[in-house]
Amino acid sequence: MKFSASRDALLRPFMLATGVVERRQTLPVLSNLLVVAEEGCLTITGTDLEVELSVRVSGVDVSQQGQATLPARKLADIWRSLPDESEVSVAIEGDRATVRSGRSRFTLATLPPADFPRLEGDSADIKLALSAEDTGRLIDQVSFSMAQQDVRFFLNGMLLELTDAHTRAVATDGHRLAICTLPVAAQWVGDAAGPNHVIVPRKAVSELARLTGDASDAVELEISKNHLRATVGEYSLTTRLLDGKFPEYERVVPKNTTAVIEADRATLKNAFQRASILSNEKYRGVRLMLAGDQLTIQANNPEQEEAEEVLEVSYGGEELEIGFNVSYLQDVLNAIDTEAVRINLSDAASSALIEGTGDDDAIYVVMPMRL
Repeated sequence: MKFSASRDALLRPFMLATGVVERRQTLPVLSNLLVVAEEGCLTITGTDLEVELSVRVSGVDVSQQGQATLPARKLADIWRSLPDESEVSVAIEGDRATVRSGRSRFTLATLPPADFPRLEGDSADIKLALSAEDTGRLIDQVSFSMAQQDVRFFLNGMLLELTDAHTRAVATDGHRLAICTLPVAAQWVGDAAGPNHVIVPRKAVSELARLTGDASDAVELEISKNHLRATVGEYSLTTRLLDGKFPEYERVVPKNTTAVIEADRATLKNAFQRASILSNEKYRGVRLMLAGDQLTIQANNPEQEEAEEVLEVSYGGEELEIGFNVSYLQDVLNAIDTEAVRINLSDAASSALIEGTGDDDAIYVVMPMRL
């Protein structure tokens, strides 16, 4: 196999495909990328057996067709280190690959392409087309609330709820909840009908966010019982879905709150950031005290250090004192993109419902904590 291309044409494909490759693998071939050279194009694939990313790059000068597996991170590092707009050639002979660019030469070990496993998805039950902007919004608004290594494995991902009226993304780690709803309808294939709920694993959510970060192409989603495939231009991301029953999230959304705080989002965010400096590093708790149109934020730590912030807000309830994990509040305020924010409360033992003023797409629920 022999091919040549400009460094810039293959840099992003190599970097994104390498992103799904785990650093530690049980199978040596999983540390490699599968590269298939056909007439005028190159197909690059990386996988960890749970998530697979494949990209087809056209405009490549292929002088000898074939396929090989190349060390993912070494190849990506080499490609990234080469000068911009440089021409690069790759030749495979036996179990060695030679990469040349200008006066630079690199020899890499390869593994048999027949050993490279592929993630085969089943036939789609649901199809959905989203703009890259809408896909990015769904992910950005909720992904921070996903659990990281929870024993309740179904929390280590994002729920995608699809109906003929809306597309909704939901994430929770048991202490906070994020919901984003867009008026985009799904299409059912064949006899499938009714709403459908699938849980997309955390890693696939992160990789999809990278794919759509600066994309202009529509995102085509194909969903089956066990797999989800997202196609963005020449990129195709396939992932296994998490099995399990996602919590009934609608039951924890506060319905009858009695007190409402309205404040400037940037001002509130900066106040929480300053107060968090002296909060307990382990528990990250801050105390919110409301009286009239004044909000006082207090934080302290085991060294008896204290921080206090006093803000003018719009508040229509009785005096109230409630504690929260300040990191959770900061994450919510970072996700909201409106100028003002509304915090709906009931009492010191009830969760807060937070939303951007004038934004009906996303809502957030944060549980209180005892201080």
